[in-house]
Amino acid sequence: MKLIKSTILILFVLVSTQMYSQYTDVINSNRPGVSRSAFSVGTKVAQFEVGPYFIKEKRTPALQTETSGYGIDFAARYGLLLEQLELNIEGTYQNDTKTYFSTVPFDENRSNFKNLTIGAKYLIFDPYKNSENDKPNLYSWKANHQFKWSSLIPAVSAYIGVNYDTKNNPYVAPGVEGISPKVMLISQNNFNSGWVLVTNLIFDRLFVNPKDINGNPIVINGKEYKASEFQYIITLTHSFSPKWVVFGETQGIKSDFYADNLFRFGGAYLWGKDFQLDTAITLNTKDTPSVFSVNFGASYRLDFHKDKIQKNENIDNGASAKEEGKRRSRKNKKTTDVIEDYNKKHKRKVQKFN
Repeated sequence: MKLIKSTILILFVLVSTQMYSQYTDVINSNRPGVSRSAFSVGTKVAQFEVGPYFIKEKRTPALQTETSGYGIDFAARYGLLLEQLELNIEGTYQNDTKTYFSTVPFDENRSNFKNLTIGAKYLIFDPYKNSENDKPNLYSWKANHQFKWSSLIPAVSAYIGVNYDTKNNPYVAPGVEGISPKVMLISQNNFNSGWVLVTNLIFDRLFVNPKDINGNPIVINGKEYKASEFQYIITLTHSFSPKWVVFGETQGIKSDFYADNLFRFGGAYLWGKDFQLDTAITLNTKDTPSVFSVNFGASYRLDFHKDKIQKNENIDNGASAKEEGKRRSRKNKKTTDVIEDYNKKHKRKVQKFN
């Protein structure tokens, strides 16, 4: 109950801040990596992200095991009420066979949700909200491509979610079941030339202390066993054309149940403004167990945001289509005048050097 009250209080404080738009003309997906962007999909936008994968794990020291199987990552995101607020449900379902190479080898068939979470993300701080004022410099290519120190200031979001784990789930810590909280701090830097850096700090299954069959705390090596987990994810993305993106990602996981450092590499292709295809591979550098996974995914959005923007513009301007046309003509003329002025200056400069 205290957790629910705290969540409502935090959301109330966040909602009371100033509104500004996060909507983009093309789809903004969290895929193909597993990190979350700091920005929401925008109000009245429903977005779906899905990716089947194949996985192979092998543990060589001591108890030798091998796991082979497949699964699917999925997420549904929706922008509700405020541009900064996004509601989402996400999860991973896996089906595999785990082989134990003991004196008498045997197989264990497993299937369940590795995670299933419902949550909300809210943009606390956006340094790019006035980016429309930072227009290209028509007179200097260098000014448009040089490093901007302001880009070191990231956008920051907070995420609050609730996990649901079924009883006897083979993919989570022993004794973990039911509902548990998940919180996340997200930062995002958008640099020049298409580079984007995203960082996630995740605290998962907080305050969960598994019990044995007698209801007593589980003690391992004299220490009470806890199911809480800390993760960090750092993703670097580069868009080298309007349609192609490549990325590299590192993910660290630390808990009493499992610890690892995973690395991902891949890319995405923008098929259309509302549809993206992607692929990635995941691997690590240890053998307890070694991990190798390949996934293929897609993201699609249902965009009802533009109609709302156009409607609001017409209401705010109080102008007819003719008046809107005049306004655009004046704007285009102003732009043309700037370009012509640039061409004249450039011509004079060339003549001077000739």
